Amino acid sequence: MPDELRRSLGITDAVVIGLGAMIGAGVFAALAPAARAAGSGLLLGLVVAAVVAYCNATSSARLAARYPASGGTYVYGRERLGEFWGYLAGWCFVVGKTASCAAMALTVGEYAWPAHANAVAVAAVAALTAVNYRGVQRSASLTRVSVAIVLAVLIAVAVAAFSSETADAARLEFGSDITVTGVLQAAGLLFFAFAGYARIATLGEEVRDPAHTIPRAIPLALGITLLVYATVVVAALTVLGPHGLSEAAAPISGVVVAAGVGWLEPVVRVGAVVAALGSLLALILGVSRTTLAMARDRHLPYALSVVHPRFAVPHRAEIAVGVIVAVVAATTDIRTAIGFSSFGVLLYYAVANLSAWTLPASEGRPARVIPAVGMLGCLVLAFTLPMTSVLTGAAVVAIGAGIYLVRRKYRTRGSSCCA
Repeated sequence: MPDELRRSLGITDAVVIGLGAMIGAGVFAALAPAARAAGSGLLLGLVVAAVVAYCNATSSARLAARYPASGGTYVYGRERLGEFWGYLAGWCFVVGKTASCAAMALTVGEYAWPAHANAVAVAAVAALTAVNYRGVQRSASLTRVSVAIVLAVLIAVAVAAFSSETADAARLEFGSDITVTGVLQAAGLLFFAFAGYARIATLGEEVRDPAHTIPRAIPLALGITLLVYATVVVAALTVLGPHGLSEAAAPISGVVVAAGVGWLEPVVRVGAVVAALGSLLALILGVSRTTLAMARDRHLPYALSVVHPRFAVPHRAEIAVGVIVAVVAATTDIRTAIGFSSFGVLLYYAVANLSAWTLPASEGRPARVIPAVGMLGCLVLAFTLPMTSVLTGAAVVAIGAGIYLVRRKYRTRGSSCCA
């Protein structure tokens, strides 16, 4: 059928797309603000973020196997909880991940050409939108290359840090500056880095054998990412300490300079650009697929539901997402984008966990404690983010809910008139 996507992704492609969405986002964009929030409790924040991410990943994997269609939690919420919850999840995802796209584009600009960061960000969005337009397999292949480069750079940074004379394990010790609020706020910011683990769930309509591929790919991608993040965070703390890390404009670059291997700093900058591009590529994929699903149900303009007859991608949705992200990237900054994105995405995954809770055991429901901890964790982390992010995010969610209720009122009135 012309409006159906092609199932062409295997488990390796799925894992790589998940890694491309995660690896790099936190290390190169969220690490410093998280360190400012948590202080010497940064590792605790990472653990909390990982636990919530694990619960979310497990719930998402079970739901994706049950509902292998484009849209992710938008579909799960609609099927398990009702139309409004599905719409709200989709709204939070599209809005939150649009901010994520802008943050990754700005990361490209900050590392590649700081004096013209916004212009570079817009150019990056245009280029990657064009790549996605040509088909998901091209996107998966490019993501595989970016993941390999970023992993090599991060391994080099960790080796340089651990072998440096300036490394001191005492910098890992917990201090009196740790607060519960600070750790939770750091976890919420670091969640921005983990949130790509379920990117493949939004591509469920393009995965081969989704009932087996998705539940295996999501936890595998999450586990690899957690191992990489933990290694890099420990390496950074042993060299810079929590205070030095919190003040670093480019923390990973600061690590290699402090470790006495300044010659590696240009390589780190290249790695940061590649990491951000890889994350941006996967993010645009996910947002455009959720836009496609919502357009099919007419919660967004129906014209965005068209699938390209040759490339088998939702090309109109991809172009629309690309234009909006380019505008945001041209007018905002990284910190604002990260906080806003985390709020929306945490609410999105709260709906995913609630949806997983309703699954019967015969349909692969995880142990009840997993969606319960996931949902509670998402809500707690969302409302302990910086107050500006909470207020702005809550306002945007309220606007989305208002639009839905107004449309439903007029739709109901129209049906009554026709009857």
